[in-house]
Amino acid sequence: MNPFHNPLFLFRVLKSYLIGINYIWKTNEKKLRTHQDTLLRKTIKYAYTVPMYQKKYDALGIHPSDIQGIDDLQKLPFTTKDDLRENYPKGIIPSGFDLQHGFLLSTSGSTGKPVFVYNDLFSAIQSLEGFVRALRSYGGSWNKSKICIIIDITPGSAEHAFFTESMSPFLKRFMPLGNIQYLHIDEDPESLIEKINQFQPEFLGSDPNMLRELAYLKLSGKGNNIKPKVMFSGGTIIDAYTKQYIEHAFNSKIMDIYGTTEAGPLAFECVDGGEYHVQSDYVYLEFLDEQQKPVSFGSPGHLVVTRFSTGGTPIIRYTGFDDIVVQLPIRTCKSGITTQMIKKIEGRSTDLIVLPDGTTLSPFTITGIPAKVMDEYNTYKIKQFQIIQHTKNRIEILIVIDEQLRTIGVPVETMLQELQKRFSERLGSNINVQITETKTIEKDPKGGYVKVCISKVPHA
Repeated sequence: MNPFHNPLFLFRVLKSYLIGINYIWKTNEKKLRTHQDTLLRKTIKYAYTVPMYQKKYDALGIHPSDIQGIDDLQKLPFTTKDDLRENYPKGIIPSGFDLQHGFLLSTSGSTGKPVFVYNDLFSAIQSLEGFVRALRSYGGSWNKSKICIIIDITPGSAEHAFFTESMSPFLKRFMPLGNIQYLHIDEDPESLIEKINQFQPEFLGSDPNMLRELAYLKLSGKGNNIKPKVMFSGGTIIDAYTKQYIEHAFNSKIMDIYGTTEAGPLAFECVDGGEYHVQSDYVYLEFLDEQQKPVSFGSPGHLVVTRFSTGGTPIIRYTGFDDIVVQLPIRTCKSGITTQMIKKIEGRSTDLIVLPDGTTLSPFTITGIPAKVMDEYNTYKIKQFQIIQHTKNRIEILIVIDEQLRTIGVPVETMLQELQKRFSERLGSNINVQITETKTIEKDPKGGYVKVCISKVPHA
């Protein structure tokens, strides 16, 4: 039976939309924690029906009744990528899971073999609601604003499940949804910008690499009718220069949306500036040090995610993202949203710079240097850049120059010398910094996008 023909399912979806999306505007810290405790108890009870989790918990003598709330979360073992891989397919869903109306999602495998997880229909809809919530915070409306989203819409991707397959087929029976334009990210950028130019969206979103390609075309004189009120990026972390470059090209603010295939929407950038609102009624985030102990507020830690869900594959204390994130306490911002907060997302730990003494440096302490230099010289002739650490003592900065701007303003040589100086000052005299001008920068063969920072030096 189609779930949309079930009145109870429709009531659940309607309740989630009318009440759930607005929840973070209506709650306070005490109510939020009580709500999270309730959601966690339901999640653990459901997880105990899933063979992988039942086996893990039984081995440690843990019963769902032992978990009464967030304070008990650390009693539970971590879940790793290998756990999901080794127990796929039957071990990661309960017996009787509705495969016909569920979604099988897979990660890109950019850090190893792909990971597969299942979402039930409601979980997929809730992920879509997470985007609707972020859109609302930026002044948009999913059924009124003109929205263009450039995503991976091939079957099996999270975007395909969340955006085009969860609610869209049902809603199209009652409304045209002509205000939303879905475009495929593998399409040629010049073809995309023509379609976007005709559509003239108020909100435009994609991953940072595609937005940068569109920004270059915009600066080249194409897409004159594209004047979005707000842009949003997701899929990978956006560096300071790319963000500044895109904002300059479109004369529009760009907001970051943080999510994953395995756990859905995690956080979105606060419109009041810089920090991120965690989707605290969808997920609970932990931030741990190398000894798997909680870090203090304001300190970077490895991200561990628990998704509140009673459908599909449970994600409980999942360590598979390997993101380095700086947390802040729960608080209410100026716009009235109360959530757990993130100060900044520092990126994948595999991209950390390893200094000669063995300590590591977040790439985001140096990826902002080109943005500052361009701002001071009032130019955007750097089309793209990439930082490559070859050894502990040698770092190469690849620079792609926009040929249309090469002879305008500050000489390229002057600009490259300034970059050399600033990177050397920041990294120290023990590291040889080499600035290399190149025509193109290759995409990562596994991830399918250009990585801003690559370290070839292994670290603990």
